[in-house]
Amino acid sequence: MRGPYLMELDNREKARHIFQEIGPDAMGLEIMLEKERIYPLYLREVKSPAATILKQSMLSVGGEAVVGRWVVNLGAEVTNVLLLGTLKQYKGLCSKLPYQPWGLKKLGEDIKSIFQGLKSKKQVVWKWPGKQLVMGEKVCIMGILNITPDSFSDGGLYLNPQKALEHARQMVEDGADIIDVGAESTRPGSQPISCDDELNRVLPVLELLRKEIPVPISLDSYRARTAKEALSLGVEIINDVGGGKKDPEMAKVVAEYNAPVIIMHNEKMSSQDSSYELVAGVIDGLRDSIRIYEEAGLPLEKIIIDPGIGFGKGPEGNLILLNNLQSLQSLNYPILLGASRKSFIGAVLDTLVSERLEGSLAAAAWGVIKGAAVLRVHDVKETYRLVRLLEAVKNAR
Repeated sequence: MRGPYLMELDNREKARHIFQEIGPDAMGLEIMLEKERIYPLYLREVKSPAATILKQSMLSVGGEAVVGRWVVNLGAEVTNVLLLGTLKQYKGLCSKLPYQPWGLKKLGEDIKSIFQGLKSKKQVVWKWPGKQLVMGEKVCIMGILNITPDSFSDGGLYLNPQKALEHARQMVEDGADIIDVGAESTRPGSQPISCDDELNRVLPVLELLRKEIPVPISLDSYRARTAKEALSLGVEIINDVGGGKKDPEMAKVVAEYNAPVIIMHNEKMSSQDSSYELVAGVIDGLRDSIRIYEEAGLPLEKIIIDPGIGFGKGPEGNLILLNNLQSLQSLNYPILLGASRKSFIGAVLDTLVSERLEGSLAAAAWGVIKGAAVLRVHDVKETYRLVRLLEAVKNAR
């Protein structure tokens, strides 16, 4: 006998590979895979009677539920709950919940949906004439092209359409899968511009890019009118930095053109929130935005979600959100991470915007490890190399 050795089973595919290498019975392998890791599920504001039922039900299937100590004697109306169980144990829980009150039947359906999404992770393919974007096969890189005089990092550099085109060409050569074009700075303290000014800046650039750039073009905006003009030109993707909430017509326009959309969380979060309250608040906000687009008629397979690093969160909040990025996978949509050169990097490293490459790459690496499907970055070449190496390590057997 040799060993024991501590194994790192940080994902289901790695566990499957090791199980297969050992060689158990095929049916037994699938049963054992359901026990390979504990999945924590966090619930907010659960009625105390429902929490009691969850506690008893999880214990009965061999799992656990962390509840407030006042639940036993109903000393408070609600409690937050942390469920801890394997896939097998959650299956057992979900078999019990359809017969329970207090909204637990719906909870069982939601838990099933989360785990079905995790088990059936697949490629998302968007196609246009002469172009396509594949997510899930590899991490995609979105190159940032700011057509603004006042963006925090590169304001004023690409106002000239020809210079913008040259920069876009270079980013594609460096490995960009998408070019994201924005004409209004969204940095903290920036002043809004009119829709006419936004259109005057962005349309000449978009016309050039559509003719010359071989990868999908994304428009970074929250205005429905700007989105409609861009989509009519042939722009492929809308990056809605308002999450469908800043302009009530935005979702309708995107749905009318059946265009893919990136939905960003862009709401003020309380600095008093605990880490889990902050993450849960972002997820709830994204759920609301998804619902807006769903009600407008956009197919759900056209959606990417973005937690909105730097928007409505302080430096500590941004770090917490990055640390818990994997929690967004409970929504079952591809995740875009846009942390490049953001101010929280400067706060941690005490650096100017021009000296944030290492911090941006560290955030990108963390994003890849935590499941980001798309990275929105300024430094395309460096990020491309980083991602390729990380993927080689991840896929090593």
